[in-house]
Amino acid sequence: MAFDLEISLLLGVAGLAIGTLSSLLGVGGGIFIVPLLTLSGLVARVQEAAGTSLAAITFTSLSASIAYARRRAIDVRAGIALMPTSLLGAWAGARLTSVIDSRWLAIGFAALLLYPIVMMLRGKTTSEIGRTHRGPATGARLYAIGAAIGLAAGLGSGLLGIGSGTIMVPSLALFLGLDIVPAIATSLFVMVPSSAFAAWTHYQQGHLHVELAIPLLVGTVIGAQFGPFLGERISRRRLRQLFGLVLLYAAVNMVLKALQ
Repeated sequence: MAFDLEISLLLGVAGLAIGTLSSLLGVGGGIFIVPLLTLSGLVARVQEAAGTSLAAITFTSLSASIAYARRRAIDVRAGIALMPTSLLGAWAGARLTSVIDSRWLAIGFAALLLYPIVMMLRGKTTSEIGRTHRGPATGARLYAIGAAIGLAAGLGSGLLGIGSGTIMVPSLALFLGLDIVPAIATSLFVMVPSSAFAAWTHYQQGHLHVELAIPLLVGTVIGAQFGPFLGERISRRRLRQLFGLVLLYAAVNMVLKALQ
């Protein structure tokens, strides 16, 4: 597609809103960008929407991570536990888009989201989650669970272009015992290299539209600075419930996309 000023301006405005929501909830923005690009007809295939989305997600995550780092909200130890397998999963997922029918995978991920959706909509507190899962993970358990979460999140990001936060944020809260704000901040921190790696792989396969990605990333980078500011002014319970609604939207959208 050739450069179009009107479309670029509209994508920039959309990116501003997506960046704000993404940094507030730690989801990267792919669950909004992929449907936007596919339903508007700006791209022909879901793979192209995924690749373009990941390019924007990389810069959104970087911008939001800087804002959260200033507030010392990132759990660096948990992030390091997730990062290696997240990179591996992102690379593998992006590669698999050329050989696998992602419809059934999308339905599978939607099914996996059901439990965290229920937990988040109920506004579960960290202490309640801790009692359910034997308390915050430490030591070898932290790295083992973190590696599994990173791999699953990376695969989902690379295959579906949804941003690994959709899987990572509820998993960090439910299985590693992080509170919702550190979970969001850490998810965005891990998302920077994994999204960049997956976006580059998609670009090599011809799945990335630079002319669409640039206005989106400009808008999302600016919007990403507002999320951490808003997050400090919303109660933790309401933030969990809001994230639960976003997860529910993501799950329904993935199933509908798979059934098309």
